[in-house]
Amino acid sequence: MTTGPLTILPVEGSGEIGPGDGIAEAIAARVTVSDGDVVVVTGKIVSKAEGRLVPFDGTPEAKAEIVASESVRILRRRGDLVIAQTRHGFICAHAGVDLSNVPDGSAALLPTDPDRSARRIRDGIARVSGREVAVVISDTFGRPFRRGLTDVAIGVAGIAALLDLRGELDAGGRPMRTTEVCVADEIAAAADLVMGKASRVPAAIVRGIDRAWFGRGSVHDEVVRPPIDDLFR
Repeated sequence: MTTGPLTILPVEGSGEIGPGDGIAEAIAARVTVSDGDVVVVTGKIVSKAEGRLVPFDGTPEAKAEIVASESVRILRRRGDLVIAQTRHGFICAHAGVDLSNVPDGSAALLPTDPDRSARRIRDGIARVSGREVAVVISDTFGRPFRRGLTDVAIGVAGIAALLDLRGELDAGGRPMRTTEVCVADEIAAAADLVMGKASRVPAAIVRGIDRAWFGRGSVHDEVVRPPIDDLFR
């Protein structure tokens, strides 16, 4: 698994995205994409464009109700913190319900099908620009055994989410037996370095990704670990 130098470009000036707005059109209007680019889009603007906003009155009771409606299982509670499993299979805080960077009196839910959303954005960019790109939809997750947040992929299109290196040789000539690399998460985290959490930059271009990684991809099918394989559930 190797790649050459990477360039990461913020997509600035996209303005506020609302229900029904075209994300692909907003991106293509503000940056010139090239064949082989990976366009990383925050899940928040996908949720806004797809109308995944619900009323929220600011009370703990209302938040708990929304989180419960988005959860299929509650794994842990500590005070106000809830770690839940969503319908997508994601394990995350508050089932992905987000109160930041949304209109007053509302809460954002995760996209219903982030892989499908990524495909729509990818197809839209191809339609308006004529360029073949991949799309990663990112969101901010915590991690069970490490402090701090990082961005991960919740949906992909046009690029493998997981690279299976099992059977390939390491630098010492030994076959690797267990190595699978979640390149979709790595791309999402890299893009977040130019997007930030409060900079109003909801998309970025990652340029220089190995074209051999391109192809059909799915976070749901490739990345989400089945409970039977999970040592902690």
